Amino acid sequence: MALQNPEPTPTPLTPEQLAEKQAQELKQKKIMAGVIAGTVVFLTLLILAIYLLMLPGTPTDKIRDVFIIIVALETLVIGVALTVLIIQLASLINLLQNEVRPILSATSETVNTLRGTVDFLGEEVIEPIMELSSYLAGLKRMLELLGIKPK
Repeated sequence: MALQNPEPTPTPLTPEQLAEKQAQELKQKKIMAGVIAGTVVFLTLLILAIYLLMLPGTPTDKIRDVFIIIVALETLVIGVALTVLIIQLASLINLLQNEVRPILSATSETVNTLRGTVDFLGEEVIEPIMELSSYLAGLKRMLELLGIKPK
């Protein structure tokens, strides 16, 4: 029967942590509501534009100009998003080089130290105990063959 580790009980949150968590959830809900509202407005404008284009006698040159302006604004937003993405990528690279790499080197040094300790213990402690144990097992067997019952 395998032993099962009990699931760790969650630590209770302090009032400050609870308030911070609730504020973070509220912020996420606001962002999601903004994204949904923006999508609804965009789709409404798109449907309205298509409807207006379908009407006879519609001045399509003005609508075309509006769409060109919308595409220009969208390009501007994409440019800003790409700039933010590049800055975040630079920050990640900086984090990897200046914080993760030293942690990895310290971990590697610790593993090498542990390896040396294990080798030392194996040679200086375990091998002599195993050798003594084998001698004692041989002595016990020899006593059994001679008819002496060791305890």
